[in-house]
Amino acid sequence: MKAQKGFTLIELMIVVAIIGILAAIAIPAYSDYQARAKVSAGLAEISAGKTAFEQVVNDGGTVGSVADIGLNSSTGNCTIVADSTSITCTLVNAPSQVNGNTVVWTRNATSGVWSCASSSNNKYDPKTCQ
Repeated sequence: MKAQKGFTLIELMIVVAIIGILAAIAIPAYSDYQARAKVSAGLAEISAGKTAFEQVVNDGGTVGSVADIGLNSSTGNCTIVADSTSITCTLVNAPSQVNGNTVVWTRNATSGVWSCASSSNNKYDPKTCQ
């Protein structure tokens, strides 16, 4: 008698079901990972302007736009706006959980201390901005 070669239909169906269950868990986790990465990227882009912002303020000037602190108003991650107290990134090209949300560095005019705030769900915020 010949030995059986290959897999039975039920064995293949079990493998497909297991792959389906794993995919159902992995896809939302990956989407959350992408959202966290986009918020972190936006924060990194506006963080680069803090030093120039301080320089302008310490020289007695006032920040009125992103050009004053050497940032571009639009990047692949953000639409950036700066004013006399803050630098704001509005997220673009982002996963639906965070698209259109903002990340803001705000400078206290009295103490010079920077604080970060985000309009996204706290689970997507970087540790420095919670």
